[in-house]
Amino acid sequence: MEAVKERARHEIFGYTVRPDGYFESMIQWIENLHQWKIEKDWILFSPGIVPAVNMAVMAFTKPGDKVIVQPPVYFPFFSAVRDNGRQLVYSQLKLNNGRYDIDFEDLESKIDNRTKLIIVSNPHNPGGSAWTRKELLKLGEICLKHKILIVSDEIHSDLVIPPFKHTVMASLSKEIADSTISMMAPSKTFNLAGMATSSVIISNPELRNDFQVMLDRVHVGMGNLFGMVASEAAYTHGKEWLDQMLDYVKGNLDYIESYIQKNIPKIKMIRPEATYLVWLDFRELGLSDEALKSFVLQKAKLGLNNGPVFGPGGSGFQRMNVACPRALVEEAMGRLERAIDSL
Repeated sequence: MEAVKERARHEIFGYTVRPDGYFESMIQWIENLHQWKIEKDWILFSPGIVPAVNMAVMAFTKPGDKVIVQPPVYFPFFSAVRDNGRQLVYSQLKLNNGRYDIDFEDLESKIDNRTKLIIVSNPHNPGGSAWTRKELLKLGEICLKHKILIVSDEIHSDLVIPPFKHTVMASLSKEIADSTISMMAPSKTFNLAGMATSSVIISNPELRNDFQVMLDRVHVGMGNLFGMVASEAAYTHGKEWLDQMLDYVKGNLDYIESYIQKNIPKIKMIRPEATYLVWLDFRELGLSDEALKSFVLQKAKLGLNNGPVFGPGGSGFQRMNVACPRALVEEAMGRLERAIDSL
């Protein structure tokens, strides 16, 4: 806030070039947190991850090409494919013992010579899987074998709950990096989404040039003045805050898990390894998706995200954001318990 206020006092808000400190803070942050050393030239701008995913689809595929997504997953992936005239291909994740796993056999079976791209949520939203190095290596090997480009949405990469770790897809090998478009932002970590400042990191110069051409075509590369300032300040000074925030979110997760087990056993919590999002399984209630949506909103008075919008595998689920004060979490759990008791 001090950095933003200081910049506001300058009182000239015209076209602005991103300063070296903006890049240096990001490079240092990513190296310190994720042991991935990137170069300034690799970093391209996007006002958000969703615009970046859409631009990647337009830059690296042609109308009619197939793009794979792994539902249940962040739903703007679907429209990024469909709205740009590409074919959407689902390779559904498997829920095994309370964790989502990649179904590699299904994934490979969905690939043909029209398949050009896969969009990966790393870590996974909404299921919360912090994909392991082994899982990502296997995914990368399949993509290399079939010459498929990887768009890796790593916007939640900083939000991995200890002892779990984040693995950057492009850090696995030079070969995988050469086929990967990485997307990161301070927006989830520091609640800066309104600052419209995200990064697309591409080490392969040919892919980077193709993406830059798309950026130039749609004229969104200039950036957000206050986003630059906020991003640099957050990445430079925000590590202690992040550590405290993750500890607090872990406390919220512990509370919810314990509360549900003791008081609402008909609901199952998919315990996230990453993100501050909780994927709740309501299937035991036996409600239709429309009835469940109405029940949560009208009876429990909770504004959760409806599972079916996340694609196949979302039926019977609701997504809850727990990046909030404990008092709100306690209130939400109480409302949910009372609503279910009234069924």
